[in-house]
Amino acid sequence: MITNNNLSAAPSIGLVALSQDDGRLREAAMKLEAGFLSEMLKSAGLDGAAQGFAGGPGEEHFTSFLRDAQAREMVAAGGIGLAESLFEIMKARRDA
Repeated sequence: MITNNNLSAAPSIGLVALSQDDGRLREAAMKLEAGFLSEMLKSAGLDGAAQGFAGGPGEEHFTSFLRDAQAREMVAAGGIGLAESLFEIMKARRDA
């Protein structure tokens, strides 16, 4: 299971050894991609709400946890390439 703390351990991103600063930039980029994907899953209606449940006051919060976990797993599996683009942009800006 991927958590916020080990997003940088994704197999498809970060194949080369990174400096500590690059590692922090990559982790930030991956968190941004996970947040983006979570919002896209929400907009697509894939928030995990089952038809058989009546909902309740905490349903929205708990489905957001599931949606966020799904988004982090997507990023860990390679995502949509947004994290890599963001990482390269942030790295270029830092080095400029």
